Amino acid sequence: MALTPDDVVHKEFQHVRFKDGFDPEEVDDYLDEIVVEWRKTLEENNELKAKLAAFESGQNTGPVAAAPVAAAPTAPAQASGASATGTSAGIIELAQRLHDEHVAEGESKRRQLIADAEAEVARIRTEAEAKQREESARLERERNTLEGRITELREFERDYRGKLRAMIEGQLRDLDQKSTSDSTPVSAIGL
Repeated sequence: MALTPDDVVHKEFQHVRFKDGFDPEEVDDYLDEIVVEWRKTLEENNELKAKLAAFESGQNTGPVAAAPVAAAPTAPAQASGASATGTSAGIIELAQRLHDEHVAEGESKRRQLIADAEAEVARIRTEAEAKQREESARLERERNTLEGRITELREFERDYRGKLRAMIEGQLRDLDQKSTSDSTPVSAIGL
């Protein structure tokens, strides 16, 4: 891929679903492409400088003439190489800074989401504990009411049995007394 500065300027990354920012893997891959292309460019630049220096040194016959001619093109070539190196380093630095900003933004968003989720968990837990305490108190009151009612019913049953027993025993005594007072001798009946 022949990478140009315009490619870097106009590169658009895909947005990631459910997050702000770009896909970190896509940004890393693109930065890797930039680095590879700039390294190729720097290697080609160095090879061309070496060929130019070899060509210029082969054209000049005298040592005095060779030095000024060789020195003249080398200075602009070095300036051009330094400019290209500076530009590529600047682009790589910019891309790295963008990458770092997006990663930092993603980390910040992640921390915020975790904090929000933990706050929601704490709120839900507090509500559940309050509801559980209310329900336990209600059930305790209901249990106490039922136990009180059971006690009342047992007392009622005991009183009722006592009264019933007293009534039956009274009836039996009355019956016994009637039977002893009404009993006439058999001889009196004529049998």
